[in-house]
Amino acid sequence: MRVMVQKFGGTSVATDESRALAADRVAQAVEAGWSVVVVVSAIGRKGAPYATDTLLGLLNGVDPQVSPAPRESDLLLACGEVISTVIFAQTLRARGYETIALTGGQAGIITDYEYTNARILEIQPAYLLQQLGTGRIVFVAGFQGATERGAITTLGRGGSDTTASALGAAVKPHVEHVEVEIYTDVDGVKTADPRIVKDARTLAVASYAEVSEMAHQGAKVVHPRAAEIAEIHDVPLWVKSTFEEAPGTLIRRTNTSEETSPRITGVTSTGKLVYLRFPLPDVSDTDRAKIEREVYRLLRNEEISIHLSSTGNGAFAFAVVREHLGRVAELIDGLVIPGELGPRTHPPYGVITLLGIGSKGRGMNAQRTLLAGASSLVDIRVVEADLVENCTMVSVIATGIDDIPGIFVKMLGVLDEQGVWLYQTADSEFSMSVLIREADSVRAVRTLHEAFHLGNAGTCG
Repeated sequence: MRVMVQKFGGTSVATDESRALAADRVAQAVEAGWSVVVVVSAIGRKGAPYATDTLLGLLNGVDPQVSPAPRESDLLLACGEVISTVIFAQTLRARGYETIALTGGQAGIITDYEYTNARILEIQPAYLLQQLGTGRIVFVAGFQGATERGAITTLGRGGSDTTASALGAAVKPHVEHVEVEIYTDVDGVKTADPRIVKDARTLAVASYAEVSEMAHQGAKVVHPRAAEIAEIHDVPLWVKSTFEEAPGTLIRRTNTSEETSPRITGVTSTGKLVYLRFPLPDVSDTDRAKIEREVYRLLRNEEISIHLSSTGNGAFAFAVVREHLGRVAELIDGLVIPGELGPRTHPPYGVITLLGIGSKGRGMNAQRTLLAGASSLVDIRVVEADLVENCTMVSVIATGIDDIPGIFVKMLGVLDEQGVWLYQTADSEFSMSVLIREADSVRAVRTLHEAFHLGNAGTCG
């Protein structure tokens, strides 16, 4: 048995016309001799009746002051994918194909109990393989699974990509060959967002690492977890368009000299970020490490991702997604951290650090009032974070960065010539990133894309 797992996003199943085009892709795979598993996202995007965000808005609208239970949220959110899966299965059944629609749990996807952001623990593919063996096209609701006790869970943003990749990995040991196709509204992985750069080029082949890095740095074609699962299990992953005939991008392990040689793959940008810098000019190394550790511990516990973290020059800094700023302020504004206690025989007996998010932070001012009575006993160090809103991160994605001399200098020089102000820089094995004003984002992406000759056959200009 040769199995093709095809995933269709919300725009691919949003209308009768788009479902017809998506159904053509499924039919083509079947006629080519593949046994097909189809993973489906909820119909449409925000505002559409059954889109995930619409269902969540309906639930939160019952009483905005009372947060829904995560378990019940998942029960509702999973309905969007179930509806689109059944509708799409019926679309192929109306064409004469034998079909069966399954929830994630019925397809054997077992997750942990982390509602709204569950992780797949295992997939038991026996029933799915049995249905494929009968000649049926198996439709599976994406974005969801079930606990070992049968409670429905959802996999978080990009969960349908993860579903497709994980199903491909699960059936691989039992079949002759398996591939995964991710269908979207672009014709493959591009060197930049085509809405920003008109001449962005579609990559014919890319490595798992390149695509995963692009996804982590803001590209939204494939969820990074899907690329990571495909890499672990060596499952070929395609990105194709539902709406046009094009070869797409093959994502695989690098296995040719061209693919393993140093090259620049693309330019990405994130969404809206907020930059926070905590000045600590007169703080001991021990206290500075303790303050940083406590801040990052609180963010980790709340699963708030940080970008471009840095330490040095008497400060530490990081950026967060702007929609998380309110929660970050709740955690950090007014945070009290005790410092080193020395062998003192008279006041002050120690130091307390009070953190604030800007000088108008309510939490910090409230704590300052409460601590005023203790000022004769301990030193109270007030640290107000410098806050810069309306930022974004722009990254150049590259393989073999260490073997491309002068790439970072060129990146910085190009941005300097354009008058783009840099708040922070960072680099990793596969990318170089800068934090800039959001207003400069489009200009920065276009300029870097052109400077590195990504719109033509060049790859390391």
